[in-house]
Amino acid sequence: MKTTLSPALQDTRRRQRLKNLPSSKKWHWGKTIASFLLVLCTMPLGHALMKVMESNLPPSALHPAAFAMGAAGLAMVIIGVFAKGDTKQTLWGLFGGLLFWTGWVEFLFAYYAGRYGAHYDLVGSGIVTTTTEYLNGIGIQHQTLINGINVNDMPVSELKALTGSRPEYLIMPATFGIWMMFTVLYLFNTRSGCLAYNWLQKVFFGKKRQEIVPHSMSHHVSITTFLELNLMMWTLYLLLMFLYDPVFLGDSHPVTLIIAIGCLVGSIFMFRHQLKLSGWGANIRMGIATVIIFWTFIEVFSRNQLLAEFWIDPMNHKAEMFCILACFVALALFFIIRAARKKAQ
Repeated sequence: MKTTLSPALQDTRRRQRLKNLPSSKKWHWGKTIASFLLVLCTMPLGHALMKVMESNLPPSALHPAAFAMGAAGLAMVIIGVFAKGDTKQTLWGLFGGLLFWTGWVEFLFAYYAGRYGAHYDLVGSGIVTTTTEYLNGIGIQHQTLINGINVNDMPVSELKALTGSRPEYLIMPATFGIWMMFTVLYLFNTRSGCLAYNWLQKVFFGKKRQEIVPHSMSHHVSITTFLELNLMMWTLYLLLMFLYDPVFLGDSHPVTLIIAIGCLVGSIFMFRHQLKLSGWGANIRMGIATVIIFWTFIEVFSRNQLLAEFWIDPMNHKAEMFCILACFVALALFFIIRAARKKAQ
């Protein structure tokens, strides 16, 4: 039996689709810059949050706190499903997704990497030693030495100069098969607003696209934002780990640098597309993709000491981090207050 929507609901959905479509008549500079900066601020703040927690919490409290953070993030995303308004749902998905990624992805990888002795990779030559003391089948003491020196006794700058990636990132490429499952799901099972997936479907399926992928899955803006954020960060981390691996290319390989510059150029075109989105929610969601592609360029150039990566040592760069935090809080409050006022109207 076919369900007929009420005229009011049909009009609401029509207006929502129009907001999510690019408009060629006007460029929305204010919305785009605000959305871009909001998401951009989360990148260094996320790194700094991990560093602050690792420096100030004992292991007995660190990982339970991180796990609680991830659970809180998931709860926020689910709350967003029931929120009213495209912008509000987008913000729930964004902020919840960030806490989810930090707590249940990065910190969980860090926990198991430390528990089972995954070690840093060195940029030059040397010896990395990991030891674990077991008691009744449980590892109770973990130690990592680089050339005989405990990594916990090394200044951040010295550790950064000796090592490439943190242990938790080095084991992330093992998730490639799981990532491919999500890729197959999105490629064959759903229509989405992702321009990359839409292009791939057109290339692979051609005229049979409508037959193979006739419609999308259930659309919840909060869930969509959450998945976009986490899947894109996952994808780009896998790419970076492949590029940085000297067995394949290496962080200073010309191909690595070319891909980084390609990401910078690509982010400019994405920003240009973002300028045409009139809806705040759609603009923020596009901003997530734009920032993650742009941040890939930042990561590669920072890895090669071409940019200062001060957010990995936040306690010695408090002024810079407080400026970024103030900008993020101001923008977040602006979006939250605006969404609340729109609901009141």
